[in-house]
Amino acid sequence: MRVERLEPDMRRRNHWRARGDAAVTHATMASAVYTIQPMRTIIEPFKIKAVEPIRMTTAEERDRKLRAAGFNVFLLPAEDVLIDLLTDSGTAAMSSEQWAAVMRGDESYAGSRSWYRFEAAVHDIFGFRHVLPTHQGRAAERILFSVLCRPGHVVPNNTHFDTTRANIEFTGAEARDLVIPEGRIPSARHPFKGNMDVDALRRLIADVGAERVPLCMLTVTNNSGGGQPVSMANVRAVSGICKEYGIPLYIDACRFAENAYFIKLREDGYAGRRPVEIARELFSYADGCTMSAKKDGLANIGGLLATNDELLAAKERNLLILTEGFPTYGGMAGRDLDAIAVGLHEALDEDYLLYRIRSTTYLGEHIAQAGVPIVQPPGGHAIYLDAAAFFPQIPPLQLPGQALVVELYREAGIRGVEIGTVMFGKRDPESGQETAAAMELVRLAIPRRVYTQSHIDYVVEAILQVWERRANVRGYRFAEQAPWLRHFTARFEEVA
Repeated sequence: MRVERLEPDMRRRNHWRARGDAAVTHATMASAVYTIQPMRTIIEPFKIKAVEPIRMTTAEERDRKLRAAGFNVFLLPAEDVLIDLLTDSGTAAMSSEQWAAVMRGDESYAGSRSWYRFEAAVHDIFGFRHVLPTHQGRAAERILFSVLCRPGHVVPNNTHFDTTRANIEFTGAEARDLVIPEGRIPSARHPFKGNMDVDALRRLIADVGAERVPLCMLTVTNNSGGGQPVSMANVRAVSGICKEYGIPLYIDACRFAENAYFIKLREDGYAGRRPVEIARELFSYADGCTMSAKKDGLANIGGLLATNDELLAAKERNLLILTEGFPTYGGMAGRDLDAIAVGLHEALDEDYLLYRIRSTTYLGEHIAQAGVPIVQPPGGHAIYLDAAAFFPQIPPLQLPGQALVVELYREAGIRGVEIGTVMFGKRDPESGQETAAAMELVRLAIPRRVYTQSHIDYVVEAILQVWERRANVRGYRFAEQAPWLRHFTARFEEVA
């Protein structure tokens, strides 16, 4: 992607590497010294081997589709979406090596070769002794919280994502968000806005008692907080507090590779470390993890639950057998286990990560330069629009985030997702009264290895066109909603 200037640690790295502030590296060939100038254009580190057509739609057609779906883009047929930024989960384009691995898939019910390759990859990167495969991340969450959580328990996290929170609350426990103060201010700039507030963690443990905290979690990167990374120093500090009180620390590892690369770029002492080495250190401070392999596993389905606790693993394995399948396939086909085994390592490739992080930043920089309010700095997997600042005329309970989601689809066929009062607000079941979420965001999650710069330029243009007519946009209210994860199936109506 064409950029005017990159910081030294973001320059293209291939057969040369920038050192300090140097713009060039010297290579000796045939007793002569040549100066190699790194390219400023960061290209996709892959070639396209297969294409999928996009069906173009008109504004009138999109408006009809929106009304039929109750203004909920989750309910739109995918063929009616031009650029799908609803999620980066399970939407990646798999590599030729992954497709080759799919063909090697062993579909034996128990003890397949695919399972052992999957287990070896997880052990190599994550280091935990016990690995349980699941069909996706929320299945791992459900098993973990079903075993550990009870009514009256409190589970701290930097910021819980929707399925994490729902699975905790389904057990009767409370999910508590403890992100640092900068993480609650979209416009604030901080290199690690995903960090947990360690003082707040100590206060929580003191207030409720360590016996009521069955585990502590850290989400890396912090999805609901804008895709912001967590520093190694923060992981180390949280781990120290948890060990002091005998509380297990679990990592939500969905985007562990992106977080590792942010640490390499931004944290002192890590510039010379490989992403895989950084990831191994990060997991060494934890007692276990959950992961949706549909993100940094670069796969279309799958997940895992890992732990160092043998007794806990036995309980989890029994529940896995009851609800997911035998412990060596866990609800997945062998071919998917093989695809993940390859994808976990591909996600840690430095050329891929440079392209991934820089291409997301490209989108954020171009709209922010025009005044569009976003969560700063841009995250790793997504750009988060600050819907409250985008539509200041729409109060939180008239769902400004949902209004922005609707307008992006109506304008250009782009599907994003609201992360605000629709997803995280609270509705009192007796009075029906709504409580707004802390922030009103819209996430534009970029699938891995799917869209080119032309697609992203189209997204930039669409956002700017909605920005120009923002004063004329109205809010929405719920017409129907479910008690759990209501954003998936709710229907809305425009506020008169």
